[in-house]
Amino acid sequence: MALKENGTDTTRLGISVSKRVGNAVKRNRIKRLIREFYRLNKHQIPRGYDMMITALKDGDAINFSKAQQELGDLLLKDGTPFS
Repeated sequence: MALKENGTDTTRLGISVSKRVGNAVKRNRIKRLIREFYRLNKHQIPRGYDMMITALKDGDAINFSKAQQELGDLLLKDGTPFS
């Protein structure tokens, strides 16, 4: 995951999923899971950042709760965003 301040009051999300993850159906599912996590938690993420999330590994066994846990660990460590 990459973060960069964008100088605005808006937080933007970019998602990239490698072809190593699987076919188009699997890649699109991972993108949907990431977007849903962002939608549910955007009030906890500070404004003014560009976030780029890249999924590289096999995502066959991923479900929403696992995605929420992994992204929450990245973005919301110790209850404070970007610590």
